Amino acid sequence: MSRVCELSGKGPMTGNKISHANNKTRRRFLPNLNDVTLISDVLGQSFKFRVSAAALRTVDHRGGLDAYLAKTADGDLSANALKIKKEIAKAQATA
Repeated sequence: MSRVCELSGKGPMTGNKISHANNKTRRRFLPNLNDVTLISDVLGQSFKFRVSAAALRTVDHRGGLDAYLAKTADGDLSANALKIKKEIAKAQATA
């Protein structure tokens, strides 16, 4: 299982761990990923995602999964989230 957020594309970063003696060794900063179930209002379904805590706050701020996916660039989304985004757009176009 990769350590990449399915909605924001946020992944591991690298940097230095600095000791008290100012020794520098390489380390990884991993995103805070959580397994969540988000509900689409348009489709009336729930979907499971592995999302960072920051992206989950953004989903709430933008007004839900449908609004978040509509405003997010396709390059940041996972293949699963991109498929759901297209289904939502198709459902909104027919409604």
